[in-house]
Amino acid sequence: MSNLDALTGAWPRILDGILITLELTAGGAVLAFVLALTLGTTARARSLAVRGPARVLIEFFRGTSLLVQIFWLFYVLPLLGYQLDPVFCGILALGLNYGAYGAEVVRGALNSVPKPQVEAAVALGFSPWQRLHRVLFPQAWALMIPPLANLLVHLLKGTAVASYITLQDLTFEIEKLRDSTGDTLFAFGIGLLIYFVIAYLLSLGMNLLEARAKHKLGRGPSMREVLRLAPDTSLDAVAGTASTRQKVAP
Repeated sequence: MSNLDALTGAWPRILDGILITLELTAGGAVLAFVLALTLGTTARARSLAVRGPARVLIEFFRGTSLLVQIFWLFYVLPLLGYQLDPVFCGILALGLNYGAYGAEVVRGALNSVPKPQVEAAVALGFSPWQRLHRVLFPQAWALMIPPLANLLVHLLKGTAVASYITLQDLTFEIEKLRDSTGDTLFAFGIGLLIYFVIAYLLSLGMNLLEARAKHKLGRGPSMREVLRLAPDTSLDAVAGTASTRQKVAP
């Protein structure tokens, strides 16, 4: 049987594996984002009673292996009387691990907002929640997106560990394709291509989200301008280009 025949026969199972991988990615990303916002915000608190536990959780999940974490949740918890569903276990491990990394992204982005703006919000009588919601987060959000996009791609690749807890994800099905063909190069070449396409689509979506966030702050083009395939030939655009050239001319 040729490699293409084997791929055709295995394709329905590979599609099922892709769905499992996407489910793990989406679930893990949502949980990671919620944890990142929660831990990243509380890690900036002045009170040690609030900041301390957040820092402990961040450092613990950043400092331990994702593989060990998912093994512990799936194989050790049953010894203590808690049996987790494999999909939920994978989502939980991915969310905890990457949420800890995302918390540092959130904390750094919030800290990068200029202090005079925070001081102005305090002078206007904004509550802590109003300062966070109206002043800090809208500006920090545009800064968070690029590193969060990188973490999302890493999370996608991290779903491969789910094959160790009986989940038939994309990596599991690629392994089966290799066993059926005996061709490692072909099987894992297909796997690389599929992972690349998914990662590229995720990155494209995050880039559009970043463009939207920056446009709201007046720092970039609108979504319509970003998605426009044809160049902008309006008089305003031409005049702006000519003015820019005059400024840079010697």
